[in-house]
Amino acid sequence: MIHFVLHDASDTVAVVVVEGVKAGMALTGWIMDEDRMVDIVARQDIPIGHKVALKAMKPGDTVIKYGIDMGKVVAPIEAGEHAHVQNIKTKRW
Repeated sequence: MIHFVLHDASDTVAVVVVEGVKAGMALTGWIMDEDRMVDIVARQDIPIGHKVALKAMKPGDTVIKYGIDMGKVVAPIEAGEHAHVQNIKTKRW
């Protein structure tokens, strides 16, 4: 079962595409550009449509989604954690 998708292997976050992702769950993701799978363990509950961090990131790091810069980290994020407004902000303002 595919739990999350990412477009590019360099993405640092991916989108959860199923309901019910709970902390401790083993997740399988699909890298669309390479048509291959990757695995990660969820460290937090993550709602459908939200992002899961694919690697540890520190404040100031750039967040890559769909192969493009989509913001910056403002609070530490561990791989498998929920990546959202509590730890990512836009660089536009």
